[in-house]
Amino acid sequence: MSRNLSGPRSPPLVIAVLAAILLILSVGSLGVGRYDIAFARVVQILLCAVFPPDVPVTPTEANVVFTVRLPRILLALLSGAGLALSGATLQGVFRNPLVGPQVMGVSSGAAFGGTLAILLSFSRAGLLASSFAFGLSALVLVYGLNGIVARRNILALVLAGVVVSGFFGALVSLLQYLADAEDKLPAMVFWLLGSLSTANWEKLSLVAGPVVIGGILLLGLRWRINLLSIGDEDARALGVRVEPLRWLILILVSAVVAAQVAVSGIVGWVGLIVPHMARMLVGSDHRVMMPTSLIIGALYLLVIDDLARTATGTEIPLGILTALIGTPVFVLVLWQTQRGNRGV
Repeated sequence: MSRNLSGPRSPPLVIAVLAAILLILSVGSLGVGRYDIAFARVVQILLCAVFPPDVPVTPTEANVVFTVRLPRILLALLSGAGLALSGATLQGVFRNPLVGPQVMGVSSGAAFGGTLAILLSFSRAGLLASSFAFGLSALVLVYGLNGIVARRNILALVLAGVVVSGFFGALVSLLQYLADAEDKLPAMVFWLLGSLSTANWEKLSLVAGPVVIGGILLLGLRWRINLLSIGDEDARALGVRVEPLRWLILILVSAVVAAQVAVSGIVGWVGLIVPHMARMLVGSDHRVMMPTSLIIGALYLLVIDDLARTATGTEIPLGILTALIGTPVFVLVLWQTQRGNRGV
């Protein structure tokens, strides 16, 4: 089956429009919350050091924008962009539109590593390292199981991901059972639900390095991911060292996902459904699809987080909202894929 690597619309125009929308919504989100601030006033607050406004910025306004909301907005942008980029990368590497960080077991493995770190009272850096180690381990297990059973079988790959996710999910449950019900257990449960409510500049600095560096490297490899997406044999014929490249990509994806999980818990389905949105806009060429996925992912999680903190009096965990939206979309994608396979 041939792949169409050309997009239905002008990719530069689509990316420019999405970037403009992302910028506007990001600034607007700084004014959304229990202490509402008008859009124009938010702009004045952000630029007050360069262009002092006629009405001086109050300490309350500065604290709300710069201390409370700005790190949270930036964390939502980085997390959404990293998850979407990771999902687009995995789908290209495994030539399977039904995989993502959660389906492939990366999120579950990283969640176990983070839960173990909470149980053992690790530092933030230790939590990140533990999440990365077990996230990568989960991905290696899925890759190994698929190679043993049926390497070129899409269904076997998805089933391997389900098996590994179930295994690490059971380990997480075991750690919760062993945890102190007064101290460790509530922290584990709240963390696993996924939330940005505890965002601060320290957590942002923790996640920024792996996501930014890993994201830049993945974007730099996107033309090689194009070659992997057409098949290993064809990629080797074009001079690509397939196995080292694939392992490098898997390590980078694990680092990005582990960093997100370490600071905000499991936020599922973003890496699965956002790449499909990007393909609808710009086609399947990873050179433009991956940057588009990155922007849409940041935009998607930003909107979800705004909804989570404003829809009700108490904040709704991100993981709940993304699952409620992502689950039916995944079913739709699965149905369309099976229909396409019957038509081949």
